[in-house]
Amino acid sequence: MLNNIGPSGLILLIMLVLIVVPFWKILPRAGIASWVALFAILPFVPFVLLWVLALKKWPGDEA
Repeated sequence: MLNNIGPSGLILLIMLVLIVVPFWKILPRAGIASWVALFAILPFVPFVLLWVLALKKWPGDEA
């Protein structure tokens, strides 16, 4: 399978993993479903997710 995608495809695959996996682990801690991390493969969505995480009230925050 990997021999058909070429070097640029392999770099793209590595970049996608490096973006999606951290969001997959962080989003549930913020009370957001982990499958939302799959949207991070779309352009500009990682930036939106970072803003959501930065401005969201986390479960451990004081009231």
